[in-house]
Amino acid sequence: MGSIALQSWSRGASTSLHLLFRPVGSNPKLYDARRVQFDVRASSSRKSLKKLKRESQQGKDIGLRNVTDEEVSSPRFEEAQVDYSTSKDSIDVFVAAPRDKVLQACTVTSGLMAALGLIIRKASHVASTEGLLVPDCSIDVPFGFETWHLGLIAGIVVFISSSRFLLLKSWPDFADSSEAANRQILTSLEPLDYLVLAMLPGISEELLFRGALMPLFGTNWNGIVAVGLIFGLLHLGSGRKYSFAVWASIVGIVYGYAAVLSSSLIVPMASHALNNLVGGLLWRYSSKIKSLE
Repeated sequence: MGSIALQSWSRGASTSLHLLFRPVGSNPKLYDARRVQFDVRASSSRKSLKKLKRESQQGKDIGLRNVTDEEVSSPRFEEAQVDYSTSKDSIDVFVAAPRDKVLQACTVTSGLMAALGLIIRKASHVASTEGLLVPDCSIDVPFGFETWHLGLIAGIVVFISSSRFLLLKSWPDFADSSEAANRQILTSLEPLDYLVLAMLPGISEELLFRGALMPLFGTNWNGIVAVGLIFGLLHLGSGRKYSFAVWASIVGIVYGYAAVLSSSLIVPMASHALNNLVGGLLWRYSSKIKSLE
């Protein structure tokens, strides 16, 4: 579930939201910060063990004894062991973005993009009616809708969602980028919030990119590809790597072609929003399955 609407917030908050260290072992785990606790007992246990070691090196007579099974299973012993195992190897600490901040960033940024798109469309219409050589965005990509557009929207959603699923299974770099962004943005959300995060960016981004910028570049392959590449590059950040930008560029090109093919801005808007919703819900479902394993 990718969205430009959250990029500005996530970049500014990345320092406070991420404590990035070298993962432990060959299978790094991502911990929720609420589960990362620093227990005083573990610290005192570590100090006690260090003291015993120092005293033994100084030649003091320290009686050694075997550790009983009860002591091994005690929380204090386990915490001390964890402290020692992580003293040399750090862990990757993850902090989920607060729900209110995510929704606020999504609403504000989506509103700004929608406003910019509407301004460009209105300005191009006025300039065109005044005889200037400026394409009228509202005519080139109108808000029209016909019944056959429903089949086109369904086909786009199936194509993009299935392609994303296959890439997540076969392209590790893309899977890591998607997981990092989704964990940061979606973890704290309630189920109905997914609808907001799907609809607002889907509508506003298409209004700006396919409804305003693409007509200015041209409603041909040059304009479709150019705006698609810009769309993809703006999806970098918030844990997303260039693999995600490549994917977003391809998706942007698909939305652009759909807008030209249907002569409707509704088609890419609906397709974009539905793909966001499908991607977010699938991530939520898979995360719950993993947590139960």
